[in-house]
Amino acid sequence: MRSVISAIGTAVPENKIPQKEILEFMANAHGFEGKDKTRLKALYRASGIQTRHSVISDYSSLNIEDWKFYPKNRDLSPFPTTQQRSLLYKKTAPDLAMQAVKNCIQKSDIKLDEVTHLITISCTGMYAPGLDIDLVNGLKLRPDVQRTCINFMGCYAAITGIRTADAFCKADPKAKVLVVSTELCTIHFQNKTDEDNLLANALFSDGAAALLMTSSEQGNKGLSPVAFHNQILNDGGENMAWDIGDFGFEMKLSSYVPNLIESGIAGMIDQLKKKMGGSSIQQYAIHPGGKRILEVIEQELNLDKNDNRYAYEVLQNYGNMSSATLIFVLEKLMQEKPKKGEHCLSVAFGPGLTLESMVLEIV
Repeated sequence: MRSVISAIGTAVPENKIPQKEILEFMANAHGFEGKDKTRLKALYRASGIQTRHSVISDYSSLNIEDWKFYPKNRDLSPFPTTQQRSLLYKKTAPDLAMQAVKNCIQKSDIKLDEVTHLITISCTGMYAPGLDIDLVNGLKLRPDVQRTCINFMGCYAAITGIRTADAFCKADPKAKVLVVSTELCTIHFQNKTDEDNLLANALFSDGAAALLMTSSEQGNKGLSPVAFHNQILNDGGENMAWDIGDFGFEMKLSSYVPNLIESGIAGMIDQLKKKMGGSSIQQYAIHPGGKRILEVIEQELNLDKNDNRYAYEVLQNYGNMSSATLIFVLEKLMQEKPKKGEHCLSVAFGPGLTLESMVLEIV
């Protein structure tokens, strides 16, 4: 018996902002002019991103009178506290998550009141009673639905959620598992000019994604996990981290991350292939943590950009939405209706430095 991802739905905030407008906001916030602004432009051009979405509309306007979240002054002072950002998460995350679930459910024969397990994923906000209970109440899920929360694991947590749902389905052939990832990365903007923060500000965005998993005995078609493998590169922990500060969550994302991934990706894939019995790979769903990361993976795995087309499309149109991003990529794959029996390699990365991978078979 195996599990099957039978439906995927996604959602983004209504504020769709061109990357060039975010660049201008950031340059003004940092007080960059001349060479500093030129270097920032180069970073944004190299990102591979055209548009991003945010629950904060301020990023699309240089007119401070239009701002709704940040203080109406050039210094952004007083800078929003962690509490203020957390309140914004609590206010906006449930609606975005519910929209993703509704977009998922409409592609399935499963009704919301049939869901037996709910897995919520997020690293950009936490509160209690939490997002899981807000979803139970807002979607009118069963009051006895079994809830699991996966928090603060970062971009690779989508695979963690899928692996958890896979275990539930294998343990109970009647299980109907709803996995919901909700990330509001942009509420944690840090007005610091070190390289790590400039890079994070150029990449991250907001989005939510939901997927349904059942056992293969229920007869659903879709993506079926064949194997999972994870690996921690202990020498990379300082290069990707996520801490709670006084003024929001503070991301550390070093430009050395692609090099670290390069050093560990081939060995991880070799271990994964052993677990899947040597089956060949025809499709790829790579977490687009950044354009440079995608290029490194292509080089190490002998792929071309067409192999990575779903990842590039998501990166270009949405940026990096942390854990939700990979599910967006999987949705693109399912929309293309790959051939039955093909295998898809999926890889994601996060704090640790953690490398997570899985192989899915089209069934």
